[in-house]
Amino acid sequence: MITILLVDDDPHIRELLRFYLQKEGYQTIEAADGQEALDQLEEKRVQLAIVDIMMPNVDGYQLCEEIRVYYDIPVIMLTAKGEISDKEKAYHAGTDDYIVKPFEPKEVLFRIKALLRRFQMINEEMITIGNTTINRKSYEVQSNGKIIILPLKEFELLAQLASYPNRIFSREQLIEFVWGNDYEGNDRTVDVHIKRLRERFPSDKHDFSIQTVRGLGYKLETDSNK
Repeated sequence: MITILLVDDDPHIRELLRFYLQKEGYQTIEAADGQEALDQLEEKRVQLAIVDIMMPNVDGYQLCEEIRVYYDIPVIMLTAKGEISDKEKAYHAGTDDYIVKPFEPKEVLFRIKALLRRFQMINEEMITIGNTTINRKSYEVQSNGKIIILPLKEFELLAQLASYPNRIFSREQLIEFVWGNDYEGNDRTVDVHIKRLRERFPSDKHDFSIQTVRGLGYKLETDSNK
């Protein structure tokens, strides 16, 4: 079960988040300040932290910096400080997302799910499909004994599809995973990158192909499932 650490000195905020997160099937642990959160992290395995900024003892900025040094988990900062300078400081501290109070609990849930998907994708360093290996750490693809260096977005797109063989992704989902929520282009970008990947990895020379699913999106299909 995924465990989420809630760090806020306001017990009502923790209670609200606990209610919605547990309703979605997440397990929660809580801390009233940054130091208590660090103590919790030493004792328990956590997959994501939601952190307030203004707290006694160790504030949210310090806590986020500590998490970045010692733990490999995504962080969402949840705070009343909405100025651009505050957001800049939060991202410099290492936060992955930033939500301003008052917030809509459903929006927090959406962002949690997106971050967990993206973080899982990042943490899977080696993906192997037949004679092709995708190395997320070095950003290299080795196929048929050759090392192929792809442009970054092509690499990320291939890695996303290859992480979930035969799963259909819509263009909107692929844009979210690869280009991010703030991307302002259109979904034709996905089509162009898919076309380039097909040209680089023709199905007659590799153990996979990228298939178009009409009206839905794309999936990577392996030879064993053709």
